[in-house]
Amino acid sequence: MALRGSGRYLKVLKGLSDMSNKILSMFLLALTLSNLCTFALPRGMQALVDANNAFAFKLYSELKVAEGNTFFSPFSVSSALSLLYEGARGETAKEMRSALGLPGDNEVRRNAFLELYQLLGKVKGLRIANALWVQKGYPLLKSYLELAEKYYQSEVANVDFKGDPEGSRLIINGWVEKRTEGKVKDLIPPSGVSELTKLVVTNAIYFKGRWLYEFNRSETSEGDFWISPGKSVKVPFMHLKASLPYAEVEEAKILELPYEGKELSMVFILPKGDLRGLEGELGADKLKGWLSSLRKAEVEVYLPKFKVSAGYALRKPLAEIGMPRAFGPKADFSGITGRRDIFVDQVYHKAYVEVDEEGTEAAAATAAVVVAVSLPLVFRADHPFLFLIIHKPTGLILFMGRLVNPAK
Repeated sequence: MALRGSGRYLKVLKGLSDMSNKILSMFLLALTLSNLCTFALPRGMQALVDANNAFAFKLYSELKVAEGNTFFSPFSVSSALSLLYEGARGETAKEMRSALGLPGDNEVRRNAFLELYQLLGKVKGLRIANALWVQKGYPLLKSYLELAEKYYQSEVANVDFKGDPEGSRLIINGWVEKRTEGKVKDLIPPSGVSELTKLVVTNAIYFKGRWLYEFNRSETSEGDFWISPGKSVKVPFMHLKASLPYAEVEEAKILELPYEGKELSMVFILPKGDLRGLEGELGADKLKGWLSSLRKAEVEVYLPKFKVSAGYALRKPLAEIGMPRAFGPKADFSGITGRRDIFVDQVYHKAYVEVDEEGTEAAAATAAVVVAVSLPLVFRADHPFLFLIIHKPTGLILFMGRLVNPAK
C-alpha cells in the first residue's frame, strides 16, 4: 500500500536531520499509566507520578541530541535515585529532592512508592525490580535496609567489590540481563566498579505487550520517510484503521495506541512544524493537558517499524539538572551508613525498544555506583620512630636519630 500526500509530510517533517532522530524523536514515546488512567490517584501517588513526569522532561532535555535517537526510562532512573535519596541528608538530600521533584514528607513518599510498585505489579507484561548490592562486611544501617525492602521492594545481596570487582560486575549485569529478558546487557561497563565500590543500587524494568488493535502484517509496505525536505528513505510502514484516542492541537497531532488490558498505552506526538521547536515548549503539564483532550475517532495510522537501543552515563546530565553534590566527596549519605563516607561515582542507564505489528517490547535498567570517600592519609607518630635531617638536593643525611620516649 503506497503512502499518499508525501508533500504534506515534507512540511510536517521540516527541520529534522536523519532517520534515526526521526524514528524516536518524532514519536515522543510515553509508556505511561499515570496520565491515561481514568481513576483518581491517592494524593501521595499523584505527587510521585507528577514528579516522575517532570523529571522525565528535565532529563530528556539533557539526553536528546540533534542527530540521533533518544530512548530511556525515567521511572527506572528515578526509582534507583529515589532509593539512594532515602539515605541522603542535608544539602545532598535537598538537591536530590529538588531534581527528582520528590514529596518531602517521608511517610507520604514511601507509601506512594509502595502503592505504585504494587499497582504496576498487577499490569500484564510489566515487571519492575530493585536491588542493593553491598560490599560484604560493609555495614549499612539496619533502618535503611528495612525501608529499602519494605517500601521499594528491593532485594539485598552481598558481593565482593574489594576482592573481585570484575566478578561482582558480572553478577550485577547478569541480574539485570535476566530481569530484562536479555534486552539489557553489560549495563555496568568494564571498570565501572572497583575495589573502592561499596554499594550499587539497581533498577530493572521490562515490558512486553500486544496492541489492543494489531496491525495486519499483510498491509505493511514500504513508503517514503522524509528525513529532510529534500531527502527521503524507504522504510516499512505498518497500517491500521481503527477507532482510537486522538487529538489535534495547534502544535501537533497526538495519537494513543493502547495495549491489551488497556492499562498501558504508547502515545505518539507528531509535530506540525519543527520538532525542536515543539520540544522546547513541551513539558509534563502541557502533555497532561493534551492527553486529557484525547477523544475516540476513526483514524488511519501509518507507523514505521523500529528498534532502538541506547546507553548513557548520567553523572553529568543529573548534575546539570540540579544534583551535583551527590557525585563528590561533599555528599552526605549518612542515612545509609551512619557516616559521611560514600558518594555516587556514576549512574549507568540502558534502554531498548522494538515496535512491530504485534506490539512493543521495551526494557531499561539503571545502576548507581556508590564508592568510598578517599579519606586523608593519617600519620600519627604515637610510638617510637626514626628521624633524619636530609639535604634534599643531594639526599645527603646530615642527622639521624630515633625517638623512644619524648618525655625524657
